[in-house]
Amino acid sequence: MAVTRFAFTAALGGFLFGYDSAVINGAVTAIGDHYRVSGGALGFTVSSALLGAAVGAVLAGRVADRFGRLKAMRLAAVMFLISALGAGLVDTLGLLIVFRVIGGVGVGMASVIAPAYIAEIAPARIRGRLGSVQQLAIVLGIFIALLADYVLANAAGGSEHSLALGLAAWRWMFLAMAVPAVLYGGLTLTIPESPRYLVSRMRLDAARDVLRRVLGDIDVDAKVAQIRQSLTERPPKLADLRGPVLGLLPIVWVGIGLSVFQQFVGINVIFYYSSVLWRAVGFSENGSLVITVITSVVNIATTLVAISLIDKVGRKPLLLIGSAGMAVTLGAMAVIFGSAPVNAHGEPVLHGAAGPIALVAANGFVFFFGMSWGPVVWVMLGEKFPNRIRAAALSISASAQWLANWVITTSFPTLKGAGLGLAYGIYAGFAVLSFIFVRWVITETNGRELETMPEQVAVRAGTRAVRARPQFDET
Repeated sequence: MAVTRFAFTAALGGFLFGYDSAVINGAVTAIGDHYRVSGGALGFTVSSALLGAAVGAVLAGRVADRFGRLKAMRLAAVMFLISALGAGLVDTLGLLIVFRVIGGVGVGMASVIAPAYIAEIAPARIRGRLGSVQQLAIVLGIFIALLADYVLANAAGGSEHSLALGLAAWRWMFLAMAVPAVLYGGLTLTIPESPRYLVSRMRLDAARDVLRRVLGDIDVDAKVAQIRQSLTERPPKLADLRGPVLGLLPIVWVGIGLSVFQQFVGINVIFYYSSVLWRAVGFSENGSLVITVITSVVNIATTLVAISLIDKVGRKPLLLIGSAGMAVTLGAMAVIFGSAPVNAHGEPVLHGAAGPIALVAANGFVFFFGMSWGPVVWVMLGEKFPNRIRAAALSISASAQWLANWVITTSFPTLKGAGLGLAYGIYAGFAVLSFIFVRWVITETNGRELETMPEQVAVRAGTRAVRARPQFDET
């Protein structure tokens, strides 16, 4: 189907998003040694891309609404390319951070544009599956980044040792991203613009053509009229998100809540710091990278599970199952690391069965995240907002996600120093809170047309659900 190809092309931004986010994992130790930086400075270097991502997410909504979804994708591809070349070639820590921030802007833009475009181009009956392709691309990007880290570090005899052209292996880890960046930018020239954006710009004939290509034999005039009715007569802007709850519409807070909980369960600690983490409990650099690659394979496999289920069982049940599973596995890790003896450096030492149990629990956590909060949040952010505010609301939600990611990433070294049991205990607590949030606040979006998404949210009062009157007709 043409729509599947369009979705996969848009999701290439997710691949670059995953690669750029995870590639630092294999390079972090070598960067620390090369620049001789403190733990705090190293933590900021790791997390600097996340600050750029928060900015890029906000910019993406404005670019997408003013210039179109495709131009926003191409701008993100340029950012990725600049970051890849810059981070791989510069020789001062300050410039490395600058280029990591530039790459982060691309990551933030891709995190908004891909789910918005896929939601706007996909038929409702398969929107969940196609929307989940974004998460599949992200985890594939993470896997390829970690695999590249492992291969390059092995080939050079260590990530700090030289490879081709006299450049250290950790530099090639960054440079390798240039290839998919160019591919992404080129492929965006082969897909059509979002029909919702085309209607908002009154390019109605072009919109009808795209709708015929993705929806088949339907009454395209009626569909265009339905889309027009759900839009405002002027271009959307961030001011449209203002509402009665702390200055924002309730539905925007729902998106922010989904985004923050996705990060506050600590998933990216596994991917940003896993090699450091497993080395701290006794594994070699090589062994740590192997474990990290295995974990990313688990993430890919579970994302495929989510893709097969999301349009059958719905979004909300998957989120609830994931929250419960993450709470149990994170709780197990908190107990194991919290009760482990420490060595002279204050690092936990896992004896006997504790090491394998911790490894199983960590991968169990990744499993429950990968089949639920990983893909489902991106799907819901792409489809839950009404047409008139989708890009702007998604940009705010994604920006909150990257800020939450930054908080978790930068705080982990301090929490690690205080004890891994404490860190995983906090993440387990947020997993419990995420279950409560989904149970009481989230409403199902499975199978609904984008034009029928309400601007209000359902809230529970005691045992009964109260839903504010939707703005658009739901029939």
